[in-house]
This record gives sequence, C-alpha cells and structure tokens, in this order.
Amino acid sequence: MWGMSTYFIFGLPALLLALYAQWRVSTTYQKYMRVPNAAGMTGLQVAQYLLRSVGLAVGIEGIAGQLTDHYDPRHKVLRLSQGVAQSSSVGAVAVVAHELGHAMQDAEAYMPLRLRAGLVPVVTFTSWLGPLIFFGGLLFQLEPLAQLGIFFVAGAVVFSLLTLPVELNASRRAMQLLEQGGILTDEVALEGARQMLSAAALTYVAALAQALSTMLYYISLLGGGRRRRF
Repeated sequence: MWGMSTYFIFGLPALLLALYAQWRVSTTYQKYMRVPNAAGMTGLQVAQYLLRSVGLAVGIEGIAGQLTDHYDPRHKVLRLSQGVAQSSSVGAVAVVAHELGHAMQDAEAYMPLRLRAGLVPVVTFTSWLGPLIFFGGLLFQLEPLAQLGIFFVAGAVVFSLLTLPVELNASRRAMQLLEQGGILTDEVALEGARQMLSAAALTYVAALAQALSTMLYYISLLGGGRRRRF
C-alpha cells in the first residue's frame, strides 16, 4: 500500500508529463511536415547546403522509421529518415538543422556533449541493473545493496541533466542556421520551426522528470521499509 501511494506521488505527474510531451511532439511534427518551406528544399538538400555553409565534413545516410533522425558522433554521420530527407516542409528542415547543431557541437568538442557521450555506455548498463539491485536489497533487507541500486538509478538523472543543455544548445544553433542560411525567411515558418524544437525539448524535460521521480520513489520505498522495521 505504501509503495502504491508513493508511486502516485512521485511517478504519476512525471508519466503524465511524458505522455503530454509525446503527444505534443507528434501533433507538432504532423502539422509542420505539411507546411512547405519557401526555399522549396528537401531535408536532404538542406543538410547538404548547411554542411557546406559551415564547412563540416559529415556523411549523410538514410535510416528507417519516423522521428529517428540523429547525428552519430562516433561515425561522423547524419542519419535522416526518408520522411525528413524527401520532404520540403518546415518540419523537415527544423529536424535537419537540429541534428546539424549536434554535428557542430561535436566539431567544437562541446563539453556537455562529450560528457553525455561518455556516460552512454555506463547509463545503458546501470539503467537495467540499478532496479534489480535495489529491489534485491529490499527483498533481502540489505540496505547497503538497496542504496547501491539507488546510486545506479541516479546515473539516469545525471544523464538527463546533461542532455538538456545539449539539446537546447542544438536547437539554438538550428534556428541560427535556418535564419542565417536563408532557408526560412518568413515569421510563420520560423515560428513553426521554433514550435517543433520546443516540443522536442519538452520530451527531454519529461525524461528528466521521470528519472528524478524514479529515484525519489526508490528513496521513499527504502525509507518506508526502514520505518516499518523499527
């Protein structure tokens, strides 16, 4: 009963925020993928043009799916979904410019990006191991083991905290690229790009809220178990 009540206190608000963020991303994406950009350039053409304009030697590859577009710093490759690469919409160029923002960060050795990249293998490992260790500690009443599980779970919080400035900075760079490159010139299109990028940023805020709420939930479970023993 204690665990269920604390879940609703810590987990439910974060879950609702995550659902809202996903809905906003989906609806904003669908809306601005139907609005053509004045330049009439596809996402692929914009990527090629902007890469030349900033002097980056980055490859471009296709990738399956929707909203799967990303920059791979390990292989120096920009991967674009078919829907974005072939679309001449405001939404497509906003996605491309954001990922190019990450390529610029990589070229400049942007510290938050490097720190986040270094944490990826660690967090990938601890994200599934942490809960197992924590609940094992609770089950066998081994508080140090449960505390270790919380420490591992805290890694996701740190990762999400590092992700926010990386993504916000990439979005700021994206708007500069689109304005200075003359890709989007009218205010309606620029506002559409801003809404696309703002919706995407909200998903990272939601991810941070979920990571933090999970950690607080575990801490409350450990505290509740301690109180029941004494």
